[in-house]
Amino acid sequence: MVERNFRTRDGELDLVARDGRFLVFCEVKTRIVRRAPASDVLGPFAAIGARKRQQVRAIAREWLAQGRLEGPRPAQLRFDAIGISFDAHGQLMTLEHLEAAF
Repeated sequence: MVERNFRTRDGELDLVARDGRFLVFCEVKTRIVRRAPASDVLGPFAAIGARKRQQVRAIAREWLAQGRLEGPRPAQLRFDAIGISFDAHGQLMTLEHLEAAF
């Protein structure tokens, strides 16, 4: 983990992480599922539309421009998404990590 909850006037980056090849900007979406609608196949990921993807990319550019990364920058950037679903009682139902989601 490099950083979490990086805030700007334009929004927030939930997570910034790195490994040997990638600097990863990750959007996390959490939902409470009260019942299982058949039409909600994307679950929490449905909230990551074109506008949100554009916003995350803009904030990532700002994060990079501020020089917040310590050490050498990995060769590639990646934008991931994590979707978390809880039931009405707060029990974890699903946790999914999509690499290169957008």
